[in-house]
Amino acid sequence: MLRQILDVNHDSAQPPLPAKVDLAVVGAGAVGLAHAVEAHARGLSVLVVDAARRPVGSAARRGGHLAITTQDTTALACALASRERWLKLGREAGFGVRECGAVVAAGHPDELAVLDDLVAARAGDATLLTGREVADRTPVADAVGGVFLPLDLRVEPAAALGIVADWLGGRPQAHVAWSTAAQTFDAGSGCTLVRTSRGEVVAKRVVVAVGHDVGQLFGEVGDRLLPVRRQMLRIAPPLPDGGPPAERLATGPVLVGASTLVRDGAYLHSRALGEVRERLRTRHPELLAAEIHLTLTAQQDGSVVVGDGRAPADATGRSEDVDELLLRETAALLGTGRPTVRSRWSVTEIVRAPGPGADDPFVLTEPMPGVRTVTVADGLATTTALGLAPRVLDGLF
Repeated sequence: MLRQILDVNHDSAQPPLPAKVDLAVVGAGAVGLAHAVEAHARGLSVLVVDAARRPVGSAARRGGHLAITTQDTTALACALASRERWLKLGREAGFGVRECGAVVAAGHPDELAVLDDLVAARAGDATLLTGREVADRTPVADAVGGVFLPLDLRVEPAAALGIVADWLGGRPQAHVAWSTAAQTFDAGSGCTLVRTSRGEVVAKRVVVAVGHDVGQLFGEVGDRLLPVRRQMLRIAPPLPDGGPPAERLATGPVLVGASTLVRDGAYLHSRALGEVRERLRTRHPELLAAEIHLTLTAQQDGSVVVGDGRAPADATGRSEDVDELLLRETAALLGTGRPTVRSRWSVTEIVRAPGPGADDPFVLTEPMPGVRTVTVADGLATTTALGLAPRVLDGLF
């Protein structure tokens, strides 16, 4: 079986590709690099190819909040394993991983009841906060309470993924080839011939981790996935006068709005969640329609990445209504005026098509012997991929 994607120009200054490797990885995003790093740690020779010149996928363009504690079932196990690997990788490759935690601020008693259920379920990995304690940790002055999630991490994803790729490419028996498009795969006896825009490589095993582009290589896999455009903003520091509230946002935990309760898996077990949904349905249906997932993640330059909201399926361009909801909810959470927008962009998030397994964020397929496609849905790639990779490689090797 042959599949092809568009060829791209390559950088002739790059060294030639190795003739043979134990593992070829297509895609140098969070998922692909996670598998390459894990394979290299197991003593396997690795080649990573990516059609871009640097990490530019959805994971690289998010805010960098690794939401560990609010995952559920298998995603939680992978997130917890990923946390330890992120910290280790940060030390080895030389990039910052902030153990800042996250605070989810509750504006209503029903939201606080859901957070209370999370604390009971997480056995010490989450701490319920009073309104005053929320104000002590964040710029939010009028919360009825909240929860502190100490396991959550913060990275600058584009920089971190670039550093990981460079670090890996400098290791023995590891190669990272940018501007190199995978074109076709020919399964042989115990190996696969991978044809790329810069030559051929024989690999014992192949991992394809190209996000929503997987359908260009394996159409039947792409048919199981639905791309969703989610809008994000970068705003100027929303508290320009400085003082403790500004410092709490810049150096403290990631700040999460309570709209996340209807999205993250860990909250779905709470009986109080129905009250939250009903109140939003009757008073703020626009938040549910846009699937607003308000997260404020401070960046090194002092700006704040605000994410995210779902663009309407029929929208041909950017939805101003979704941007306005993000800005409105940010101002309401912080008790400030309208934030100043520095930039706007969208990321393509994968959701599974309706049907069996639709709640599982991990889409793993074997389109041909020795080849695995690995796709992480729901925007969880950066949070879970380093923990997922060992499970995938255990099956491959």
